[in-house]
Amino acid sequence: MTTGIKGFRHFKSLLAAIALLLAVPSFSYAGDTASTEASAKAPEGKEKFNAGDMIIEHVSDAHSWHIAGNFSIPLPIILYSKDRGLMIFSSSKLKHGGVFKGLEKDPNSANGFKESGVHIVVANEDGTINKAETDKLWDLSITKNAFTILMAGFLLIIVFLSVAKGYKQGAMTAPKGIQSFFEPVVQFIRDDIALPSIGKKYEKFMPFLLTLFFFILFLNVFGLIPFFPFGANVTGNITITMTLACFTFIVMMANSGKAYWSHTLWMPGVPAVVKILILGPIETLGIILKPFTLLIRIFANMLAGHIVALSFFSLIFIFGAINIGAGYGVSVVSVIFTIIMLLLDTLVALIQAYVFTLLSAMYFGMATEEAEHH
Repeated sequence: MTTGIKGFRHFKSLLAAIALLLAVPSFSYAGDTASTEASAKAPEGKEKFNAGDMIIEHVSDAHSWHIAGNFSIPLPIILYSKDRGLMIFSSSKLKHGGVFKGLEKDPNSANGFKESGVHIVVANEDGTINKAETDKLWDLSITKNAFTILMAGFLLIIVFLSVAKGYKQGAMTAPKGIQSFFEPVVQFIRDDIALPSIGKKYEKFMPFLLTLFFFILFLNVFGLIPFFPFGANVTGNITITMTLACFTFIVMMANSGKAYWSHTLWMPGVPAVVKILILGPIETLGIILKPFTLLIRIFANMLAGHIVALSFFSLIFIFGAINIGAGYGVSVVSVIFTIIMLLLDTLVALIQAYVFTLLSAMYFGMATEEAEHH
């Protein structure tokens, strides 16, 4: 009990710190949005602030990290092709849709590189995309999402090596420090997720479930902190959540037993015609939909949270474009609602990590369930 109370005291302190950090968007987003508004204006100053463009910019992946105004931190572009080998250069070479030719080994070649959305493509001399050469290209660039994933993985390794070291050095003593914070969470995942969902074989899946829970939680929380090196909308990217769901699906399939397949595809006591024509296809579709339900839930919730928070804040500049006084009047309400939304997103970040881990454990439990003998 002492361990649990101590851990939850640290948890309350962390929540307080997160709540304080979430007040920063009122300054951080203001700087970014104001610069977006300024850059969107034509020389005559007639073009208005575009909230949609600003929101898409913040929730999308990118090859550079926008800080404020026109200042961005470039990230490395890493490309490989069989013909050209490994090519590494800064994303600053591709600013404003420009074509970079500095790495061409053949000085007579007109092909260069440019950005097309979040992808790097080979460009012809006239700036059009060379599809044949682009198809040969392996894009291994470090984007905002990739950088955040590496940072979260590195932090997970440091944290849990520290926790493991604490257990080795003081196996018979009460946990302290970072160990006292994480132990109640680990026990919760073991006692309230893994054991009830999987049963006696739960220990086999604990490393995966713990990694899954904390990795998703770290990414969710990092996305809510609105300054470098945080703020990337990683779990709001469907390719990331699809990859995590595929890992769960692979682990489930690799550990599925004979009883699982017999009850799924060839149910006892059911006529063969019904099995083949009705229940078999339905159950097969259910297996395929399992990872889909995982990936779409977390993707939709995290993306929606970011969009709603940014939409509330955009109201300042939308009303400000109509009348400066209206902009100032709306700003107080807008900032309050933005902070409330981000605080709600903090709760959603925790819930989505929990739900993803719980559903994964339930799928493992169904796959490893043994046949009942009467």
